[in-house]
Amino acid sequence: MSWLDKLERRYGRFYISNLMLWVVGGQLVVWLLVMLVDFRVYPMLTLSRWELFHGQVWRLVSFIFLPPLSANPLLVALSLYFDYIIGVSLERQWGGFCFNVFFLAGMLGSIAAALLVGSADNSALGLSLFFAFAMLFPEAQVLLFYVLPVKVKWLGWIAAGLYLWQLLTASLTGKASLLLGMAGFLLFFGRSLFDQARRSIVNYRRRQQWKNQWKK
Repeated sequence: MSWLDKLERRYGRFYISNLMLWVVGGQLVVWLLVMLVDFRVYPMLTLSRWELFHGQVWRLVSFIFLPPLSANPLLVALSLYFDYIIGVSLERQWGGFCFNVFFLAGMLGSIAAALLVGSADNSALGLSLFFAFAMLFPEAQVLLFYVLPVKVKWLGWIAAGLYLWQLLTASLTGKASLLLGMAGFLLFFGRSLFDQARRSIVNYRRRQQWKNQWKK
């Protein structure tokens, strides 16, 4: 029995059902407040060490409700809908408790990044959800540009490439946020990715040894 099974057996009743609906709903409310009421709502919700140490503890949670920064309501609606579909799919696959653990790990990673380097956001947390979706449902199709059907695994590879580029070029604050915000993904998939990489290296060496034998 894995550590997650043991954790679920002991604390499995403690979780938020339909968590992604609450997250996406909160992001929609914040977006409406920012666009229709006062843009200063947005910086009041960000994750910042200085503000946390000055008593603004709501930021430990409020940062997950920060929506995409776009004034186009259609793009925001599509982005939030896609995030909702990903979250619901993961919750159905794992169950509500395990999905909550995944999400909470990403939150704690982002909070740790903010405490270490001063600030963090929820972008890596959102990306970790997509990476998990791509790992579990690689053959699922989405409409690229709302027209072209593309398998999620290819979008996952593209997103991984862009993520690595961001990681290499980001500031120290950005690097910490990008790395630690992936805590949930690494917790759930890190071991299998490591094993796959190790097998690939072993297989490559065997092929090279076999080729070298024939060259002699």
